Amino acid sequence: MEIKLQWSLIYGHLRAIPERAILTGDWLRPEAKIKKLIYKGLTILALIYLAGCAGQSFGPPKKTFSLMPVAFDELPGWSKDNHSEALKPFRQSCLEILGRPAARFFGKERFGSLKIWRETCLKLKPERFKVPHYARRFFEKNFQPFLVRDENPDARRGFFTGYYEPEIRGALKQHGKFQTPLYMPPNDLTETSEPYLSRREIERGAIKNMAKTIAWVADPVDAFFLQIQGSGRIRLPNNRIIRVGYAAHNRHPYTSIGKVLIERGALSRANVSMRSIRAWLARDPVQAQELMQLNARYVFFRLMRGDGPVGAQGVVLTAGRSLAVDPKFISYGLPVWLDTKDPVAAQRPLQRLLIAQDTGGAIKGAVRGDIFFGHGRIAATKAGYMNRRGQYFVLIPQNQKPWRGDP
Repeated sequence: MEIKLQWSLIYGHLRAIPERAILTGDWLRPEAKIKKLIYKGLTILALIYLAGCAGQSFGPPKKTFSLMPVAFDELPGWSKDNHSEALKPFRQSCLEILGRPAARFFGKERFGSLKIWRETCLKLKPERFKVPHYARRFFEKNFQPFLVRDENPDARRGFFTGYYEPEIRGALKQHGKFQTPLYMPPNDLTETSEPYLSRREIERGAIKNMAKTIAWVADPVDAFFLQIQGSGRIRLPNNRIIRVGYAAHNRHPYTSIGKVLIERGALSRANVSMRSIRAWLARDPVQAQELMQLNARYVFFRLMRGDGPVGAQGVVLTAGRSLAVDPKFISYGLPVWLDTKDPVAAQRPLQRLLIAQDTGGAIKGAVRGDIFFGHGRIAATKAGYMNRRGQYFVLIPQNQKPWRGDP
């Protein structure tokens, strides 16, 4: 079975590499100075006209985000889910919520007070997690569902993709076939907005004396795709597994090699896949290196401990139950009821309770999600095929009064 192209290869980073928003706008700069103003009314009209030409906006901003309360029995497929699978990741999120500094609101103002969220988290009884129907009763008793709606006409239906934790072969020391380094952040990588060295410069050895190496991998293509995912597993020669996760990047813009191959006519959009891209790269290692270096962004890693990759919320992700979201709209720790289609069997519904615990540079929009599928071949297949429209609902503690407007 062919694994379809990860959408990150076309549209950008998905994993824990949030892009900084750059605020832009036009300012009124009249080209000619008005020398005489005969009528006051005409003057006002002229100014409004010129401002309009300059891109100024008058009146209330366009509504783009809203929350609509619904009942639990209105959630598609709610009664069929195994809600207990969402308890562990929700408890992990609760531990982070309980440890947050004092604040009035839970992330975004629209989701209510942090105080009530903490009180709700404290109602969790881990000793009852295995009691039949405890999870469903807990959520139904303590939460109110809200349909999240993107009022932008071009984004009425949500868009959902998937990601996974890749596994590649590597070694702790450079030898034999293990010649491609996975670097930790170099000593001179400062927290500024200025671009650091490019991928081309780094791969030519510019930082070999300034950055520690976590591991050496056998395939530079594997290393490249690991940077796109942002985290993964390294299987050592003795079969021991170490985990690496995103630590920083070189502040260069991301360029999709999948998109480049499509633009060059080397691959068609209809046929592009993980397999076809890898096959193209394998045919000519020299061209492969040149293509990969067109993506100037380079990701640095850190050694991860624990049972799995850690999301942007700072908690370990749970396969099939952790969701990457746009934190501009959805706060970390929110339970989210997902209503979409299965990645492999398109006619089968995918309806389950997930927890918002991660983000990514390509996750933009009020109804936009990226499902974490875990690791291994099955997870890779699901992530590769996941490209579905759908909707989701957020669960907010009862007795809250969420603001239902824009961010």
